[in-house]
This record gives sequence, C-alpha cells and structure tokens, in this order.
Amino acid sequence: MVKKLIVILLIANCSITFAQTIKTDVLVIGGSPSGVATAMQCARSKVKTILAVQDSSLGNFHGTEMVSVETSSNIPSGIWGEFRKRIQDFYKKTPGFDTAYNAPLKFEPAVASSILKKITDTAKNLTVYANTSFTTIKKDGDKWDVSFSQNEKIVKVIARVIIDGTENGEVAAKAGAKFSTTLDNIKDNSRLSDYRTSIVCGNDFPGQLYTDVNSPKNNYPSYPAYCIPINSVLLKGVDNILVTERLLPANRSGQYLPVQLSLGQGIGTIAAYCGFFKTTTNNLNVRVIQGELLDFKAYLLPFADITPKDHDWRAIQQVCATGLLKGAQQVSGKDAQFLFKPDSTVNTAEVQPVLTEIYTRAFLWFAKEKPGEKFTLGNLLSFISDYTLTDPLVLKYRVQKDWTGQYKFKPGFDLNAPITRREFAVLANRFLNPFARTVDLNGRLVN
Repeated sequence: MVKKLIVILLIANCSITFAQTIKTDVLVIGGSPSGVATAMQCARSKVKTILAVQDSSLGNFHGTEMVSVETSSNIPSGIWGEFRKRIQDFYKKTPGFDTAYNAPLKFEPAVASSILKKITDTAKNLTVYANTSFTTIKKDGDKWDVSFSQNEKIVKVIARVIIDGTENGEVAAKAGAKFSTTLDNIKDNSRLSDYRTSIVCGNDFPGQLYTDVNSPKNNYPSYPAYCIPINSVLLKGVDNILVTERLLPANRSGQYLPVQLSLGQGIGTIAAYCGFFKTTTNNLNVRVIQGELLDFKAYLLPFADITPKDHDWRAIQQVCATGLLKGAQQVSGKDAQFLFKPDSTVNTAEVQPVLTEIYTRAFLWFAKEKPGEKFTLGNLLSFISDYTLTDPLVLKYRVQKDWTGQYKFKPGFDLNAPITRREFAVLANRFLNPFARTVDLNGRLVN
C-alpha cells in the first residue's frame, strides 16, 4: 500500500514538474516588436493574454550600436507614439540627443528593450513567459492547443486566438496557414475602398520616395503614404491565427520599427475582438475594431497635420475613414506628406457621391437644394435637418450656441459661408455619424 502511494505521488509530482496547462484568450508567440505590441494591445483591450518569448529581452533589440529611426516621425500613432515619447523622455537630458517632436528617434537597444518591459509589466491581463521554445500546435474544438518548453518544462496553452510574432511564421505554418505576399504599398489600389478598413497607416515604408518612377499614381492614400486594411492581414486556411513579422519584408532594418509596432497594435485589436466576443476571424466587425484602435490613439489614416492632441482628431479620423472627406498629398522636394488641410473649404463634388452612397434620401436633397460649387454651412445644416428630421431653427440654434464653446471653431457663424473641412468633419460626425455605417472587409457599405 505504501509503495502504491509513493508511485502515485511520484506520478503527480512529474505531471506538475513537466506539464502545465493554462487557458487564455490570446497567446502571442515571439518577442519581436510587433509581437510585443500585439500582446500589449490585447491586454489593454481587456482580454487575458500570454506572451511567450525566446529569451529574457523584449523587442529583439540586440547589440550595443545606436539605433536611429527616421520614418513616421510625424505620425505618432498609438503604441509607436507611446514608445517614441518614452524614448524621448529618457534621453531629453542627455547631450547630443535631439528629442524634438519630429526629429529622428535615436536610442540604445538595451534602453528600447527595457522600455517595452516597463510597459508590459504594468499591463493587466498580460503574463510573459521568457526563455521559451515553441514545439507543437493543433486544433482543439474552437480553440488552439499549443505547447512550448520553458526551462525543460512543457507548458500547454489552450487559447482562442494565436498570434505568430516569429520572423518566419513557423507557428502559423505548422497550423496549416497559407501565406500571401508581404505587405507593400507599391501596387495600384486606385479602384478599391480598402482604406475604409484600415488598421495601420504611415507616411512611407522605409526607403520610399515620392519621386519613385515605379510608384502608383492613383493610389489612396497617395503614394508613398499607405494604409494596411484588415483583409491583408488575414490568413487563408485557418481561423483565429494571425501573423505579424511574417507580413513584412525579410532582412528589414530598424527603420521598420514604427510599422512593426503599429502593425502589432492593429493585429492585437483583431485578436482582442475575437477573444472578447468569443468569435473568429471570419466574423469581424470593421468599425468596432477601428473604434477600439481610435480609443488607444492609433491612426486609421496618416494625416501629418492632425495629431492626437487636436480637439477634433477622432472626428476627423472617423469621417475620413468613410470617404466623405479625403486627404491630399503635399510635396516638398523629394518628400511628401499626406495632409487633411482642416482650414480648406469643402467642394460639393467631393462630398456628394459619398453622402448619396451612405444616406438613401440624399439624392432627393441634392435634387431639391442644388448646392453650389462650394458646400456651405447652411447646406450641411439643411442636410442634417432633412436626414435627422430636426427642426431647422432648433438645429441652427444648437450649433450656433456651441460654435466657439463646445466645437472650438473660429468666431464667425455664417450659414452662407463655405464650410471648412474641420467644421464639416466635426458636425457630420456629431449629427450624421457616418462611421456607424457597417462596411464589409472590402470597405463596401452593408445595407
């Protein structure tokens, strides 16, 4: 009897020592910058998240040579913007470091890794497993069963969503995923509305110039600015598995860091959506995912002249994600920026097609009112009144009362004046809420 008890205790002890099973919403494998950003976003979106990394450092920042990042300096989107600000704060009293808003970002690899660790250490719902090695993955009902080793122990994780943050996408490949080509913004997308589903954006990929003779001429956003739509990060052959680093060009330099962090945040938001709503990557709600990104100050469109500190940043991002207003490129020498131009006035020709597409009675209003070349404040209030069935005088009084206070517009409420792009975006967002209209993964309106 005693021998049997000893055997049972030994077996139990072995199972505790060599096998551990954990359940979680999201499992991220890989300590790349995009992998870490994915895990951070999932945890911040309030889903239980595990990050399994190969060694004890985060971000795969190695060596001692100073890193200089010159891309996306004027697009402080989400986690990239947060990381950038922390690096600037760290070096602001160090001689020789330019920590101005849009200066190149210079840092030591160890400092970057420590900053990522500080951010992850304060994230609720996130557990980091260091010094791990991925071993197996298989489907288990509507979840994934993944094993990895850590200090000669086997850790088994049951997760709804798997994020592969490894360089070559080995986890997703073992699960049967089929990879598409790497992300780029050189192809012609002029006939697509994918920008409406954007989850990542920037002013350029590293090394790209406005003067590239092979660049597409009709893209939106204008090349070299870009958006990464949801469709382009979804894998074929599997659901609830997403990759990050595998989507980017191989042998990339440190100039890709802004793209890596932003891509990780965008994919993390998709994963969090699936984990929170207990669904799959086959059933995504574009606007809910984008709304979550906006909550965390991540850009949908790369407007260099409207920062998250701007009172109207979110309204502008939301309205422009519907296509009601579009940005334009401004060229200076070999460089180009994608701008919103908030003080420019609105032309009827640019808003009529999308207003007619989104609102079923819009064509009747245009036929009756016949607005001129320049869309006026009075035109917009008339359209809002017609669509929302609000008394015109009541609407006028409400907007005029809040013109300089709530909306912070410049003094001069004039119904006959051409409306500025800022005014149009804010009022359309407030009263028409076009962002609430559902779009599919191709950016088409869903009736």
